[in-house]
Amino acid sequence: MPVQDIGRIDGLTYPTGVAYMAGKFMPISEARISVLDWGLLHSDVTYDTVHVWKGKFFRLDLHIARFRRSLAKLRLNVPFSDEALRDILVECVKRSGLRDAYVEMLCTRGISPTFSRDPREAINQFVAFAVPFGSVANARQLKEGLHLHLIDDVRRIPAESVDPQIKNYHWLDLVTALFKGYDAGAENVIIKCTDGSLAEGPGFNVFIVCDGALHTPDHGVLHGVTRQTVFDLADAAGLRAHSGTISESQLRNADEVFITSTAGGIMPVTRLNGTMIGDGAPGPVTRALFEAYWARHDDPAWSLTVDYGDQHA
Repeated sequence: MPVQDIGRIDGLTYPTGVAYMAGKFMPISEARISVLDWGLLHSDVTYDTVHVWKGKFFRLDLHIARFRRSLAKLRLNVPFSDEALRDILVECVKRSGLRDAYVEMLCTRGISPTFSRDPREAINQFVAFAVPFGSVANARQLKEGLHLHLIDDVRRIPAESVDPQIKNYHWLDLVTALFKGYDAGAENVIIKCTDGSLAEGPGFNVFIVCDGALHTPDHGVLHGVTRQTVFDLADAAGLRAHSGTISESQLRNADEVFITSTAGGIMPVTRLNGTMIGDGAPGPVTRALFEAYWARHDDPAWSLTVDYGDQHA
């Protein structure tokens, strides 16, 4: 039977899911990080996420490669080969029985046996888990488009302070902006870089469509795997796609806007700060890319099928 976890433990409700840590697979409710871990105390951790859709990982190789780059930049060590990492993630999904899953691999700085303030003395810890798939946009929003607010008085942490190419948990700028957006009636938010140009949102990149061409910020943002996938799909479709500086004016006057994330794919935006974008419906370029994106989940060059054996969900 799959190792699943549904219900309440110690007064808390946990989703179905399986984790791997300290060399063992376990129900998600049993996975624990110490209160002394630098990942908790100092947000000294990197991670990467990949999704499984209808029993298939999507672009797992790109996610593992980005995880490796983040580890190297932070001087963190995971004692597994790429193949071993892949096998651990696959096993988490297999044991969970989930056909649609959100899968994460992370490495914390870990714990210093003497509670030293020297990060070199901490013992790095690797954790992986699989839980049910969740999207930035719900079914209605995917059909009708999201209502986003551009937040002006909370700026993205400068790239000179925290490298956005290292996927990290430094989210207080994003969370602060998100609460401001909720207070204003928005469903999600976009924030700016310190120079006033467009940055990104909580866990997603932003694209605008102008005169049939795609544009997305290149500074102060994570270069997401779904972002890269849009460039790949645009190239295959003969669409022009550019990365560079995008101003607030360009965003507000775009023909179409969409956001991209492993948690949801390509998601239309049809209102910005209460004003309709275009005709207020997902545009033709967004719709075409949306269809192409999900179709590529069946491409063996971009996907990895999980062999569940007898452990079907």
